[in-house]
Amino acid sequence: MAKTSDVVKFDEKQKFAVRHKNRCNLCGRSRSYIRKFGICRICFRDLAHKGELPGVVKASW
Repeated sequence: MAKTSDVVKFDEKQKFAVRHKNRCNLCGRSRSYIRKFGICRICFRDLAHKGELPGVVKASW
């Protein structure tokens, strides 16, 4: 998803703290990052449907 150059560029330690960008550990996506799990919403949804995230259940009512 994310360009490899962006992932590599922001993977290095930044000179200023405000430049730090949270990225998905699986795909490198920078937007819609879920801090508790360390992944983006798309990867979160896929893993939750597969049942690979402990403690996450599909809501139904």
